[in-house]
Amino acid sequence: MSDTAARAFLDQLFSAAVAAAHPDTCLPPALPPPPSRGRLILLAAGKAAGSMLEVAERHYLDTLGLDPARLAGIGVARHGYGRPTQRLEMVEAGHPMPDAAGLAGAQKSIDLAASATADDLVLVLLSGGASANWIAPAAGVDLDDKRLLTRALLRSGANITEINTVRKHLSRIKGGRLAALAQPARVVTLAISDVPGDDPAVIGSGPTVPDPSTLAEAREVLARYHIDPPASIAAALHDSANESPKPGDAAFANAEYHLIARPVDSFIATEKLVRAAGLEPILLGDNLEGEAREVAAAQAAKARELKAAGTRAVLLSGGELTVTMRGQGRGGPNQEFALALAVALEGTNGIYAVAGDTDGTDGGGGDASDPAGAFVLPDTLARARAAGLDPAAFLANNDSTGFFEPLGDLLTPGPTCTNVNDFRAVFIDS
Repeated sequence: MSDTAARAFLDQLFSAAVAAAHPDTCLPPALPPPPSRGRLILLAAGKAAGSMLEVAERHYLDTLGLDPARLAGIGVARHGYGRPTQRLEMVEAGHPMPDAAGLAGAQKSIDLAASATADDLVLVLLSGGASANWIAPAAGVDLDDKRLLTRALLRSGANITEINTVRKHLSRIKGGRLAALAQPARVVTLAISDVPGDDPAVIGSGPTVPDPSTLAEAREVLARYHIDPPASIAAALHDSANESPKPGDAAFANAEYHLIARPVDSFIATEKLVRAAGLEPILLGDNLEGEAREVAAAQAAKARELKAAGTRAVLLSGGELTVTMRGQGRGGPNQEFALALAVALEGTNGIYAVAGDTDGTDGGGGDASDPAGAFVLPDTLARARAAGLDPAAFLANNDSTGFFEPLGDLLTPGPTCTNVNDFRAVFIDS
C-alpha cells in the first residue's frame, strides 16, 4: 500500500470511530417519552452537548410534536462545539480551562433543575468535557482559583479519575448534586462515555450519580502531585459541607442513568473496516491509561514484532493517556504519542499510525481549531530531519504540534461534536 493510501485508510478508521459515537446515531433510540404532565427540561453539557441538544429538540418538537411551551432547557458545550437549536439556549464555554460563560451556563442549568416539580422530567444529556463546561464553584471558591487549580492538575500528569475526584468536591453541580437539585422530578441521564472503564461517577464528574470518592481522597490527589492549592480551595476541601452525596442517598431515588455510546462501540465499527480490508484487527484495549510516550514505546515494539512475523494487522487502542509537562511546547497526549511512536519506530518500513482525540481537538490552547492528533508514516523522521527538525528535542519540549505542523501530518477534522476519547490505530503492512 502506498503512503498516500495508508494515510487515507487510517483517516477512514478515525472517521468511522467518530461516526459510531455521534448523537445522530446513538441518541434517538434512547430518548425517553416526554412526561404526561409538566415540562421536559433538557440539560446538556460537554463536547457533544450541542449535537445532543439539536437531536433531542428535533425528536421531541418535530417527530413527536411536543408543545414547545412544555420544553425548557439549556446546552453548554466547548467553544466552537455549539449547534443550531430551535428554541433552547446554546452556550459555548471554556475547555479545558473553565471561563465566565461556563459559570453562567452552569448557573442557569442549576436554576432550571431546582425549578423542577414532581410532574417534570429532567433529561440530562452528558458527554466528556462537562466537568469544565459546567463550572459552579463551591461557596468561597472563585473562578480564578478554579482556573489555577485546573491548570496545575492538567500539567501534573494526574489521570481523569483523580482530576474529577478533586473537581467533584469543589462544585455545586458535580458529584451527584444536580440530581439532588432536581428532586422531586424524575431525572434521566443519557451519557456518552469518554473515560476508561465508563464509570458514571467519572463521566462529566458524575453530576447525577452517587459519588464514592471523598474529601480526604481529593486532598490526597493534590498531595500526591505536589499541588499547593489556593487558600480558598484548601479551605473548601476541609469543609464537610462540600462532601458529595453517596450511594444510598435519597437524592437518587428517582434518577436513572444510561450509557448510549462507549469507546468500545467505536472500535467495533472500526474493526469491521479493518477486516473488510483483509487485515487483522488487534484491540489492545479501549481503556488504556499511562504516559503517552511510554504507551507509544510499547506499541512500537509490538508493531515491530508483527512486522517481523509477516502479519498484516492494525493495532487499535483507546482510553485517555496523560502527558507530564516538562517543556513549554504545544500538543496533547495523542500528538505526543504519535511523536514518541515515530521516534521509537525510527522509520521502520511498512508501519503507519494515526492517533487522535475523537472530539476533534487534542491539548492545545482550547481553541476549536486545535489539531486532534497526528499521522505517522515510515518517512516521518527522514522528512523532519531534512527540514532541520530534531524529533528528540521536540519530544523533550512536549512540542508535538510544533513537530508535526511543518510536516503537514497533523490530524485536523475540526469539532466532531462527540467525544469517546482517544483513538489510535497502528497499521502494519507487512
